[in-house]
Amino acid sequence: MKNIFNKEITEEVINRIDNLTATTQPNWGKMSVSQMLAHCCVAYEMVYTDKHPKPNVFVRTLLKLFIKKAVVNENPYPKNGRTAPQFIISDARAFETEKKRLVAYVLKTQELGAAYFNGKGSHSFGKLTTTEWNNSFYKHLEHHLTQFGV
Repeated sequence: MKNIFNKEITEEVINRIDNLTATTQPNWGKMSVSQMLAHCCVAYEMVYTDKHPKPNVFVRTLLKLFIKKAVVNENPYPKNGRTAPQFIISDARAFETEKKRLVAYVLKTQELGAAYFNGKGSHSFGKLTTTEWNNSFYKHLEHHLTQFGV
């Protein structure tokens, strides 16, 4: 899997984001391009903000047991997979605003670097390795940028 902490990979991802337009249509799924950008921002909001409440111990345990592996491994997400409730964006969003937010989060993550994330606790899965953080960030972006053909 490509390393999102690598400056060249970050630039590649940002170039793909920049190739989106407000009218880009998905190859599958129901989200608009603006909703997809906002959806991708949620993963970063969970790292950098307190906007989303953390799941309780019981739910976190279930997430670790049944969901974590699918999120942090190198296997691609399937098309039209289930979306966790906090990642569902149902309202209209401003394309340029969401695009700028996502690019800023991707840049911040790369600038903080792999060492910052090694052993850092995630919102839902507890402490993750740098590889697990990379896989969760990159795989999610890869899935949705491919969904929108960029």
